[in-house]
Amino acid sequence: MTDPNPTTDRTATAERGALLRELHEAHELLQVVNVWDVVSARVVAALPGTRALATASHSIAATFGYPDGERIPRELMLDMAGRIARDVDVPVSADLEAGYGDAGETIRLAIAEGIVGANLEDELKPLPDAVAAVRAAVAAADAEGVPFALNARTDAFLRANGRPLAESVADAIERGRAFLDEGATCVFVPGNFEDAIVEDLVAGIGVRKVSVIGLPALPTPGRLQELGVARVSYGPTTQRVALGALEDLATSLYGGGVLPSGIRPLN
Repeated sequence: MTDPNPTTDRTATAERGALLRELHEAHELLQVVNVWDVVSARVVAALPGTRALATASHSIAATFGYPDGERIPRELMLDMAGRIARDVDVPVSADLEAGYGDAGETIRLAIAEGIVGANLEDELKPLPDAVAAVRAAVAAADAEGVPFALNARTDAFLRANGRPLAESVADAIERGRAFLDEGATCVFVPGNFEDAIVEDLVAGIGVRKVSVIGLPALPTPGRLQELGVARVSYGPTTQRVALGALEDLATSLYGGGVLPSGIRPLN
């Protein structure tokens, strides 16, 4: 499914990679609104506040009719992420799940598509296995000579299975430090938690080394910046909002309604 002649300028890719790394390290919180295809990427990339984009694996999989969890073929996921990266003028980070069984090769293929960052899930595997995947991903990017923002994800909270909260915090910190030691740019700790947990994670992992996902209990972006968080993303929620608007419109039309005024020609 990959374009037979993708246009990727390695110098431009390296420049975008360096910029994405800088955005993660800057004092200002990096907000990335997740996209799932070229047109959604174009809409978000055109906004003045957009400094980088991130894909959502769940959303891309759903676009092609696959469930989440590496059920979509790797080449199809990378093809869409690459189309996005080549179409916009900002750095693009891709959600590459757990690396499709070969984190190093997946990162190498992603860079060939012009992608300069990635989420890589640990799935709460034994720590040595999770660390090995991060090490392989970082080594692959280094071999390609492209600065790469690896957002190493730990599922310490998502797969907690009812264990005490303090144990999840400690596990996330241990894993996060180990991932940073292997060269990860940032540690992604998804979970629906409040200020106190975010403070503990930043204290244990590092200032501007923690990445989170926007969920209802999470502090506001302004507060996340105060707490020293590096990045916040929104996962499949953005696509769900778009689909909800479509469902509401269709329901209204079926009920005798008409198209609303002020529709913007964004496609």
